[in-house]
Amino acid sequence: MTTDTDAVCRFLLWSLAFNYLVLFVWFFAFVFARDGLRRLHGRWFRLTDATFDAIHYGGMAVYKIGILLFNLAPLVALSLMRDGR
Repeated sequence: MTTDTDAVCRFLLWSLAFNYLVLFVWFFAFVFARDGLRRLHGRWFRLTDATFDAIHYGGMAVYKIGILLFNLAPLVALSLMRDGR
């Protein structure tokens, strides 16, 4: 299409990469620094281990769905539009 479409595709691609990087950092911090995170959050909230795990797991799932909806789906749609000229 136009250069505007190319710019939007580049933006969505960079946004997708950045958001997946944030998700991976969150995951690795949760896996490798779970006890430190638990102590930090334990200062503010009284959470059981199961609740703490469920909140982080659910948060990562919602974040991933947001990435798919707001970055990947528009990027695929724009790419299909561009190829269908």
